[in-house]
Parts: sequence; structure tokens; C-alpha cells
Amino acid sequence: MANKKADGVVEAAHLNKDGDLLWVRAYERRGPTWSDVVLLDRANLISRLEKGKRFFIGKRIEFQASEFEIGEPIRLQKKKEERFLVVGKSGKVEADSIAQFPRL
Repeated sequence: MANKKADGVVEAAHLNKDGDLLWVRAYERRGPTWSDVVLLDRANLISRLEKGKRFFIGKRIEFQASEFEIGEPIRLQKKKEERFLVVGKSGKVEADSIAQFPRL
């Protein structure tokens, strides 16, 4: 894994017909190692980000249990009362910017 301190790695995302994020498939840091696959709905992912956890887009390297290819960080942006998930750099945010999420 690169020198990025990650609390979680999102491997894939599931969207509804309208393109809204429903849930993600992720791995979470458990001390010196990683969890098995966990499914997090949008609300749970946002909750973890609000608590200061750092999630990145990435994927597990085959046959290397605790090694990941880490990509862009997932950030939480707030606009008034709304919260949006953003990957990479973006200007004005009106909806989740999830174009870089790997699709499931």
C-alpha cells in the first residue's frame, strides 16, 4: 500500500437507476490488518467520514491480504444541510461526485 493512512478502502459502488449511490463494498482497517468485505450504505459511509475516518478508492492486490492499490480519497462536502460524497477535485457540488467510484 502507498504511504496513505487509510481507515477504509472502497472497492466498488452500487447505484440505483437514477445514478444515486446506494451502497459500497469496502474494507476497513482493524488495527494492523483489514476486515473482510463490508457493505456500507450511503448513510453509514457518510457517518464514518464525519467521524474523521479516511476512505480511499482502491482495490485489494490479489494474493496479498493486507495490500491495496490506493487511489483518490473520498471526501465529504457540505452545502447547507446537505452532504455530498466527492472523489477527486471538484468545484461546485450539487450532488454526489461519484464518477470515479468503481461500479458494481
